Amino acid sequence: MNQKPSGAFIAASWAALLTGVVAYNVGLWNAGMQLNEKGYYFTVLMFGLFSSVSLQKAVRDQMEGIKVTAIYYGISWFSTILSILLLVIGLWNASLERSEKGFYGMSFTLALFAAVAVQKNIRDGQEHNESTAINEE
Repeated sequence: MNQKPSGAFIAASWAALLTGVVAYNVGLWNAGMQLNEKGYYFTVLMFGLFSSVSLQKAVRDQMEGIKVTAIYYGISWFSTILSILLLVIGLWNASLERSEKGFYGMSFTLALFAAVAVQKNIRDGQEHNESTAINEE
């Protein structure tokens, strides 16, 4: 049975994604770091968002019996772990206050988790719509 996600869960997922991404980027905008440092942290966020969504898709495809190549599955895991590791290493070596480091870590984590939830909601909604259309025929 394909159940469509509730409107509240969809809204909460989008709100969490926007909150995480906007907070992270506002922090970068206002940070007193050089532009190359800001670029590094922005790239790590984008890499993390993409890799976490890719990993969620690969895991779900595999669970549903959709063929996923081992290389894609492995790269998805590696990329997600690498994005988190790059953020941790960057923050560990940054000359920021601990509160700033925590802020970036938490907004990054929120954004990655929310990106997975948003992608799941979109896919669940599409599957629900497809199964409803088939049942109506």
